[in-house]
Amino acid sequence: MGEPAISVIIPTYNRRDELRQTLEALAAQEFPAAEFEVIVADDGSSDGSAEVAASFDGPLRLKYVWQEDLGYRAAAARNFGARQAAAPILAFLDCGTLAGPGFVGGHLAAHSTPGRRAVLGYCYGYDGLRKEKWVPPSFGTVSLPEVVRRNADDPLFQDIRHSEFERVGFDFMKFAVPWTYFTTMNCSMRAAEFWAVGGFDEMFKSWGMEDTELGYRLCHNGVAFTLSLDAWTIEAPIDREVKRRLGSLTRNARLFHDKFRDPFVELLVDTLRHFELTTMETDAAMLAHWTEQTRELDVAAEIESALRELPAGASVAVFGCGGSVPASLPPAALLDFDAALLAKATADGRHVGYHAIGLRTQLAAKSADAVIITSRLRGLWPRFGERITAEAQRAGRRVLGASATRSP
Repeated sequence: MGEPAISVIIPTYNRRDELRQTLEALAAQEFPAAEFEVIVADDGSSDGSAEVAASFDGPLRLKYVWQEDLGYRAAAARNFGARQAAAPILAFLDCGTLAGPGFVGGHLAAHSTPGRRAVLGYCYGYDGLRKEKWVPPSFGTVSLPEVVRRNADDPLFQDIRHSEFERVGFDFMKFAVPWTYFTTMNCSMRAAEFWAVGGFDEMFKSWGMEDTELGYRLCHNGVAFTLSLDAWTIEAPIDREVKRRLGSLTRNARLFHDKFRDPFVELLVDTLRHFELTTMETDAAMLAHWTEQTRELDVAAEIESALRELPAGASVAVFGCGGSVPASLPPAALLDFDAALLAKATADGRHVGYHAIGLRTQLAAKSADAVIITSRLRGLWPRFGERITAEAQRAGRRVLGASATRSP
């Protein structure tokens, strides 16, 4: 056989029944089975998953790889599977996610035109935080395309992201933060793009965020995201421990933010911490717009005025420093959401810079005698004022200048 056109990688752990369903759906692809390969990347199963995978070696061009059970290592399993891939395009499919007959063809078609892209397939039934199992009518008794035909307009069956997709005309790159919609239950990219950013980060050892973090790196490496409605899948109905998932997701988001000190990742941590999962895109769009609006806003005079209230030698942090600070400012911790302006303010090496809004900072508790909050945060204040103030109070013994955030 020649080189496969695409390698479909499925991580699994002790889910032999779901694995069988997933492989059955792949065996029913319209695309010739001999022209794509399937790699089952087992994270240490002991339930007979290996035997299930072996039973499809023939109907599918299948490879099975197993790594020792050392706890949750889905990111490592995906990387392990990707290293065995022979195709130039990698597709990732979760165990328990059932590929429609056009899944392989849909992904390949999306990659057929020039350009650097990652493709995300639409996933019916997907709601990662739905607690109680919901089974679409006729599921398991008719074909997958027929299930879609009968239920496609039911909001409970639609991809949980459907309304957001509709809002941007199903064009991912119209989102302020397209990487937040990147999920590896149904996606593909060229192997070269995957390895150029280092694959999945194996520091993630519990559920959630390893796909979003990969999407962030792909996006910041110039890879565009495309949605394929042809490469659709159905997520098999399951019960979930939502509270545990949310806790894991939030912890992993903090790891993500520790790795990338980016205001938009800071926003993501904040939305998770406050269980406001649906506000991320709106908040990010607001931050992007406000960053453009305040590019010329100089707050050096505000900072100098606040300094007059402090004794000589006081240690200072500034939330919203802008591109210039007064010469009278002693060595300080400077925060701003605009990376270019922050770089200007810290160019002389006197101050330490932090690319941040002020919702979650690296500053130690009470590390500053005073935190000065400038009017550069005014546009974010109605939404985040209380949270920024709380962080300033944690980091400093005194908070100055918050009145400058009020609209005139």
